[in-house]
Order: sequence, then structure tokens, then C-alpha cells
Amino acid sequence: MPAPISSQSLALTPPCTSASFARWCEGAALKGYDLIVIGGGLVGGAIAWGAARRGASVALLDEGDIALRASRGNFGLVWVQSKGLGLPPYAHWTRRSAELWPQMAGTLRDATGIDPALQQPGGLKICLSEAELEEAGRIHQRMAQESGDIGCRMIDRAELKAMVPAVGPRALGASWCPLDGHASPLLLLRALHRALLDAAGDYLPARHVDAISHGPGGFTVRAGAASFLAAKIVLAAGLGNADLAAMVGLFMPVRPLRGEIVVTERMRPFLNYATHALRQTAEGSVMIGDSQEDVGFDTAVSLPVLRGIAGRNLAAFPCLAEATVVRMWSALRVMTPDGFPIYEQSATCPGAFAVTCHSGVTLAGAHALELAPAILSGQLPGKFDAFTSARFAVPTP
Repeated sequence: MPAPISSQSLALTPPCTSASFARWCEGAALKGYDLIVIGGGLVGGAIAWGAARRGASVALLDEGDIALRASRGNFGLVWVQSKGLGLPPYAHWTRRSAELWPQMAGTLRDATGIDPALQQPGGLKICLSEAELEEAGRIHQRMAQESGDIGCRMIDRAELKAMVPAVGPRALGASWCPLDGHASPLLLLRALHRALLDAAGDYLPARHVDAISHGPGGFTVRAGAASFLAAKIVLAAGLGNADLAAMVGLFMPVRPLRGEIVVTERMRPFLNYATHALRQTAEGSVMIGDSQEDVGFDTAVSLPVLRGIAGRNLAAFPCLAEATVVRMWSALRVMTPDGFPIYEQSATCPGAFAVTCHSGVTLAGAHALELAPAILSGQLPGKFDAFTSARFAVPTP
């Protein structure tokens, strides 16, 4: 591997103004951007498009299908209830993103003709025992105490049965949130990439970033034989952020957490709401998931886990007994030690930002419409202070 580009090799002395940055790019004989986003999944795609639609010149560097891309294995929930237990700013951020989702979906649909298939009729977490009902009630009570009323409540079996006649006799009730819903992760990803190109952004696939260097004028990002210049960069590479962060003085403690999904053939409509572990798509197929397995980077599927997933949801919806399973897969969530996101700008390399989360679908609205403009401004608002890596112990060299 060639030696990393040193900051001295940039030969930059003036502060990073628009004029000095343009001169730097011209002198380097390389194309320069206002923003380079590293990571072409849902998180990076939303930020890149959100910046490009505001007039910034943006490049999205995407490692491609060799990446451990959580976006292509995502379950597709836009989920508010229970998000942020123990960290109220995350509850508020999640709710804000759910509120922004219809605006984002409509803008993408109008701009590209690609509909992300948002359905936001509300969501249910179905309880199959009295113990589950009691635990869900405790969570709602604590959420209300910590974060205020976000519209969630408990519903009993009679109300659940009226809402979803297909539920089985073991379904004793549910927690309910009117902001919850679901969308197609793949259509969303396609729409974000298409909209970025339509906004004159550059989508650059098959780019594995080898080195990032920082100088007074900005950043040089090297991917193979190619180098790119930018005034600002965003690390949005999921599990890859752990290695990239060290290049710009950041600490991103992320680890994989496997989830597995079962997909059935198309069925007659029986579920008009999202649930935390099952959703019926607009095409009629049913996606079933919710496993959380700490198995490192193993992306194999496990039949015992899949049987457990199927068995629980069959108890909730007996009509699934008539369905044929057509696909099964696993994917790796991007998890921090406490499960909450990291949003941070580097103190030693100003202009370098890192974004890490495991809710790329839910948070896409806020990432595109609120986070991207903040990054372009060069300063994250105070509401992001709760999300820095300072809440974790930084290992000593």
C-alpha cells in the first residue's frame, strides 16, 4: 500500500475560504468538492442528497457491493416508539425524522419518479403475554417521564382486534404509536442516488478509501489510484467508520449485530400497520425479522433463529401458516456500545464529520433535511452534543 498523503504535501497555508479552496483545487489539478461523503448507503446517501439539493458540490464515494451494506438488508421500519429510552435527545430526534419523512418521500418522488413506498399509518408492538404487556407499559411510562408525550399508548386486545382482525388469540394487546410506519429501503436508496445525480452530485462507486489527509484548506481523500479534494467530509461508512475515524482524529466504537429476515410470497392484505417484527409490503409480501445476534461479522443465516422468528409471528398472525417462504437473509446492524447514534465533528480536523447509527431508514428524513444543512454550515447544533463519542471511554494508545 502506498504511504499516506501527508498534510505537508498539500502545501496549503491560507484558511479555508471558498476562494482559497478553489485555488487549492486548481493548483492540485484535481476536482474539488464542497463535501465528500464516504459511504453510499442510506445514511451517506441521505446526507449527500440533502447537501446537493442546497447547492453544494458533492461527491458520494461508495465502496459498492463488497461492503457490509446494512442498507440492502434493512427491514424498512420508520419507528419512533421505544427509541431513545435513557437518552431523550434521541427520542426527540427520531420523532423529528418521522415527521420529516413524508416531505422527504414526496420530494424524492417528484424529483426522480421513484416512490420510496412510505406507509405511515402507525405502528404496533404486539404483546403475547401479560409479562410483555406489563413491560411495554413500563417502557411507555418511562419514555413519557423522560421525553414527554410523543403520542404512544397501550391498547388492549379488544382494540387491537378491531384494528387488525387477523391477530390470533395469543395477542393480548400492543403498544401503539401513530408516527410509526415503514418504507422500502431499496427504493429509498435508489431514489437518493438518483436525486443526488439530478442535483449535479457525483456518485462514485467501487471507491474504497485508503487514506484521508487534512490541511489548512481542506481534505484529500485517496481511494486506490484516485484522489479527491473537499472542503468538508462526512464519514458515513457504517462499520467501516471504525477505521476511517482514526484518520481524522475521531473515535467511532462500532460493532456488528446480526439480524435475520424471512420473506414470504405475496398474500392477501391482512395488516394495514407496521409492527416491530413484521410488515406487509405494498406488493403483498410479508417481511418478518427482529433477531439480534452478537456473532461478529458472520452473515450466515441460522435455521433455529429463523424458526424462532417465524414461530413467534405465526402465533401473532395464524394466517401466516398459509404462506410460502421465498427468501431468507441476514445483515449486520451498525451498533455503538449503547445502541445510540454518534454525530461528531473532529476537534483536530475541523470540517470532518462522522455519522454512525443503526436506524438508517427511520433517520433518513432528519439526515437529509436537517443534518446535511448543519454540516454544510460547518457546525453541529447543540442538540447533537448528547451524541458525541465522549460518552464512551476512549482507549489509550
